Amino acid sequence: QVRLVESGGNSVQAGGSLILSCEVSGYDYHDYLLAWFRQPPGNARAAIAAIDSDNSADYSISVRGRFAISRHNVNDGRKILYLQLNNLRPEDSGLYFCAACSGGHCSVIPDVNIWGQGTQVTVYS
Repeated sequence: QVRLVESGGNSVQAGGSLILSCEVSGYDYHDYLLAWFRQPPGNARAAIAAIDSDNSADYSISVRGRFAISRHNVNDGRKILYLQLNNLRPEDSGLYFCAACSGGHCSVIPDVNIWGQGTQVTVYS
């Protein structure tokens, strides 16, 4: 069974950094684009970073230059998607979701085939 499990969310002061992880299991993840979506309080979920099987990455304007997405095969066989968050701002607060997309695009909610459960990031000033 396909699963995406996020971790790493926390409360952090503005200007700080976090690393979010998403452990991917149950399928050959090279068949999928992987992405991070963010849902601020009271707002819609939106894509902020995506990466394909060739490690080509794309970012939303709001996070470009501050966040970095990467995907790794760990020596013990685990497959992990990361999101490095730097220079955090209060407007970066929200639920962060890992997502997998099989259709060649991973930029909007209908593109997503599989969701993780989300991890909370709170940035305070």
